[in-house]
Amino acid sequence: MEKIEYKQVGEIAWHERLANGLDVTVIPKKGFLKTYGLFTTNYGSIDNEFIPIGLEHYTRVPDGVAHFLEHKMFEKEEGDVFQLFGQLGASANAFTSFTKTSYLFSTTANVYENLEVLLNFVQDPYFTEETVEKEKGIIAQEIKMYEDDPDWQLMFGVLRNLFPTHPLHIDIAGTTESIQEIDASDLYACYDTFYHPSNMKLLVVGNVDPEMTIEFIRENQAQKDFIDMPPVKRRYPIEKPEVVIHESHQYMDIAQPKVMVGGRYFGWLPDDAFKRRQFQYAVQFGLALLFGNTSRNYNQWYQSRLIDDSFSYEFNLERDLCYFAIGGDTMYPEQLVQQIEAVLLNMPAGDLTSDKLEILKKKKIGQLMNQMNSIEFIANHYDEDNDGLTLFELPKVIESIQIQDVKESLNRMIQPNTLTRVYMEPLAAQEK
Repeated sequence: MEKIEYKQVGEIAWHERLANGLDVTVIPKKGFLKTYGLFTTNYGSIDNEFIPIGLEHYTRVPDGVAHFLEHKMFEKEEGDVFQLFGQLGASANAFTSFTKTSYLFSTTANVYENLEVLLNFVQDPYFTEETVEKEKGIIAQEIKMYEDDPDWQLMFGVLRNLFPTHPLHIDIAGTTESIQEIDASDLYACYDTFYHPSNMKLLVVGNVDPEMTIEFIRENQAQKDFIDMPPVKRRYPIEKPEVVIHESHQYMDIAQPKVMVGGRYFGWLPDDAFKRRQFQYAVQFGLALLFGNTSRNYNQWYQSRLIDDSFSYEFNLERDLCYFAIGGDTMYPEQLVQQIEAVLLNMPAGDLTSDKLEILKKKKIGQLMNQMNSIEFIANHYDEDNDGLTLFELPKVIESIQIQDVKESLNRMIQPNTLTRVYMEPLAAQEK
């Protein structure tokens, strides 16, 4: 068991990789009442083409299997796992993203009993054709709910344009058509391949004794048999800048038009986790300087009523998938697109200054230090990028970034041939 001290933020983590490959981290938080457990597999919605365990050739499963599997893991032959957590005084949940699936509990009592439930239910799958068929209606309703969400659809409109053949452009839950193709054998194939301990991480944060906690986990895992597992082989479409769709239009039942400008990065990303995060934060700070709610552009556009409070930007870097999106509601969609693209392609020097960057850096570090008082935040963000660089090391990354890093990263990120624009207009506009 390794003790890791993060002196800059005053935190300690205990880490051990068990004999079966499970990566375990315990972060003791004395004086806190709540304990949080998070059990994560490196498997998300984009992992729909892979070589199943025991086979030699790639197979493709229906879109939405990872999310479907997350739903079904809580249902066992003897009953609902949520009830077990409830009886032990814990609340439980789970979520699926593009690249991972996590199961979690939070509790103020019976920590080891709840930890045992978490480990045991995730490592004991139970699927039948009958229970799978029953779940399809429930998930279909969830999909339809997001289909009616204009902002969600606008974002996926950007992803469809930037990643037209890559599964990133498909809703995490799949489609109402794709989930009808899912059967129990698909769930078992994905479970057996991706839910092996060597592809998973367990994190416990709270007022616990790290040695006792890791020993408890060791004993739990020693009672279970796992075969030796080779690294998972996944496959994705290879896309080039030429595939980007530069403009599209959507129509929904909305009162005011929406617009979003997006861009995708096709360049080389550092293998080194620290340098990779430097690039990530440099782009984020650059976008904040150009489009954040304290920026010159935001204030001018807001004062002229070109934008309202819905205007925002986001930047995502997961595995080697890197993109940004900027936009919101506006009565002048064409004008807003022109303004956003002009800023992106010209990057006015007055917006990108060292003084402004230093203010953002201090604000971000202060925000992080405050968020580290939350057990939930630590658990959900400690190793969220799965690259070995933890939440507690981010202040050092942020401090290292200079204005030249921001300019260089933005210049790499923003290329005219990888930009797209998505217009969403009221249904009445389509009928004209």
